[in-house]
Amino acid sequence: MIDFYYWPTPNGWKISILLEELALDYRVKPVDINAGDQFDAEFLEISPNNRMPAIVDHAPVPGFGNTPLPIFESAAIARYLCAKTGRLMPADPRLAKEVDEWLFWQVGNLGPMGGQMSHFVNYAEGDHAYAERRYRDEYHRCLGVLERRLESRDYLVGGQYSVADIINWPWVLIAKAMGQPLDGFPAVAAWRGRVKAREAVQRGVALGKAWATGGQAKSESARATLFNQRGTTNGSQD
Repeated sequence: MIDFYYWPTPNGWKISILLEELALDYRVKPVDINAGDQFDAEFLEISPNNRMPAIVDHAPVPGFGNTPLPIFESAAIARYLCAKTGRLMPADPRLAKEVDEWLFWQVGNLGPMGGQMSHFVNYAEGDHAYAERRYRDEYHRCLGVLERRLESRDYLVGGQYSVADIINWPWVLIAKAMGQPLDGFPAVAAWRGRVKAREAVQRGVALGKAWATGGQAKSESARATLFNQRGTTNGSQD
């Protein structure tokens, strides 16, 4: 059994979709990011960065010992779950290398740029025109990277659906909601629809959907919890 620490966001969907695709047994441990659950001391032991998603595998694969195995960071979780099941990662080492490239590209580029764009579009108060333009442009650039990659293929690596598609897709799913139409990216739009048609993807996105209703951190207390956090060395937050 896998404990899945989750909230319905693009980052959470990466792993909810993967768990559904792999048909693994899991139980959801909600991490209400609007209420500040991610800063609980118990969760900090699992996810040192105070971010979900995270998992605890109570039946680790051989070599990881017999005690429950915590894993944080979506790319690390994804690689572990694919290795555990032997699925959604190509056996060919060259193709596996390409999957890794697109996993790490997502966590270093598409995700952070989309996340910062979302912050300045949906949450930031006051005049942040430069910052909003900066992240809109960077998100647009990332869509261009995907467009070039998908112009001649249905999926990101080797013509086959893989964990690379799962990790990247949620941050494209929300493009229109963030005010970025995909009209100029026809290959990306087609890929978005192709992945969205999968039943496991639909189940992953639907997981906990009701929890997010009205959860846009509108109150001052919620905003204070989500934003303007500063680090300390004792595990608490300023």
